[in-house]
Amino acid sequence: MEVKPLLTEGDVNISDSRKRWYKTLDQQTLELLDRDADVYLHQSLSSPCLDVLESCEGIYLTDTSGKRYMDFHGNNVHQLGYRNKYVLDKVKDQMDILPFSPRRYTNLKAIQFAEKLVSYFPSDLKRVLFAPGGTSAVGMALKLARVITGKTKVVSWHDSFHGASLDAISAGGEEQFKKYMGEFPNTINISQPVAKALTDEKLSLELANELEAILQRDPEVGAFIAETIRNTDVIIPSKTYWKRIREICTTYNVLLILDEIPIAFGKTGTMLVFDHYGIEPDIVCVGKGLGGAVIPMAGIVTREAYNIAADVSLGHYTFEKNPLGSAAGLAMLEYIENESLLEKVKADEIFVRNELETLKAKHLIIGDIRGIGLLWGVELTRPDIRQPAIREAELVMYYCLEHGLSFKVSNGNVLQLSPPIIISREELKNAFQILDKALASILTNA
Repeated sequence: MEVKPLLTEGDVNISDSRKRWYKTLDQQTLELLDRDADVYLHQSLSSPCLDVLESCEGIYLTDTSGKRYMDFHGNNVHQLGYRNKYVLDKVKDQMDILPFSPRRYTNLKAIQFAEKLVSYFPSDLKRVLFAPGGTSAVGMALKLARVITGKTKVVSWHDSFHGASLDAISAGGEEQFKKYMGEFPNTINISQPVAKALTDEKLSLELANELEAILQRDPEVGAFIAETIRNTDVIIPSKTYWKRIREICTTYNVLLILDEIPIAFGKTGTMLVFDHYGIEPDIVCVGKGLGGAVIPMAGIVTREAYNIAADVSLGHYTFEKNPLGSAAGLAMLEYIENESLLEKVKADEIFVRNELETLKAKHLIIGDIRGIGLLWGVELTRPDIRQPAIREAELVMYYCLEHGLSFKVSNGNVLQLSPPIIISREELKNAFQILDKALASILTNA
């Protein structure tokens, strides 16, 4: 099937900006990229690749030519940066004792990790089940929801992402993953919160009440799933929104499933993102950073009352009680506590907000900035016509890459800045200096 190239970087990985980028790379790197492209299936957002990495440490990625990038993306696994010594030492110790635990057996590290994880959750959210990735965690949550409610329909936001497998995309709304996959009749999408809803209480209620309107006419809905804060383009719902959603779910006996896979564990200044909202979900999906950027780990946490699926395999994953992943996850949680990183992130938030406000005042192309903790979105808008500055966002990203700063562009025009929570103040300053020069450069060369 022929894929029609799209203009935005990331859609099909062959934009004009990507082609120009390849011209800046050395011959060895290009040869390796060709070998990679010749053996891997090509897919949107992934292959062909940008560069070839050789090593990583702290907030930095280093490619085969020795160039270093400050990584403000990291696929959301690098809360503690790369090769965190505390985490690696714990994993190495475990590797010498019990690197794998087969089915039907448990192990001390898996028990300790589960106990530590649920200690951060309120009330009776004390039951956990692990999986090797976030997509699998979402699948387990959806299966458990069907067991609990006996209903098959789920509501989610338009353009939402909860994983790439068929069951996960059935609960999401992002076209890039559902294309060619047919119909998903059990999925109902509602409007996702918009940036304005952060301060507009009336709009927050209107958006939340879309869920109630659906539940009133469709009794077969058993669950509502959403990211507590939307990670990709950093949409932060108001407290009014989430409190109303919780109220609606309770009234109609619909499970509230929160997807915190990309942003839990310190990124927003709290261990769990729903802590900001004073609500209590029914099932929470976690992952990505859960393995300390060393071992893939994900899972769900749910209520004691929902421990009712003993006669069905919700996950049955080979690495469900992975002792290496458990060692990494436990070390990650301990390190955040030991180093008081939540307090650090709250202080960093003030600094980042000030830096970005300064850039917004200086560069008219910045239409909006929004964020919390160390998760930020910088939305670029053409000041002359007030339209998304998609081409400009791409140019900014590639300028930053050339000068050692890596991040993701979301929704075509939102620069998503999500550095490790161990980042130093000096490193933050350096990153914003690069971004400042990038924004100035695109206006000069436009």
